[in-house]
Amino acid sequence: MELILALGIGVMTGSGVWLILRPRTYQVIVGLSLLSYAVNLFIFGVGGVKSNAAAILKEGVDPTTLTDPVPQALVLTAIVIGFATTALFLVVLLASRGLTGTDHVDGREQSR
Repeated sequence: MELILALGIGVMTGSGVWLILRPRTYQVIVGLSLLSYAVNLFIFGVGGVKSNAAAILKEGVDPTTLTDPVPQALVLTAIVIGFATTALFLVVLLASRGLTGTDHVDGREQSR
């Protein structure tokens, strides 16, 4: 399970960095979103990936077999903040495209 999680984080991070380096603003926004999801998965994985473990501490349950709830709460908060910032970025993208007429990061078309 940890290998799949690590591979997913690596693929999302690599894809996010590649998209951030692209010249169009929409691709940059998608790249930032992918990077934030990769960081969320990393934080989630730091809390411990446990399957078939009790969610609530009961008498007779060993606390070391439980998943840490703090990273889960941090990831949930980060997801909400990520949606809000993505919406803000999209509004700024639309306003910038309306003012400049292009969606390039530097505001100019590339000459060929």
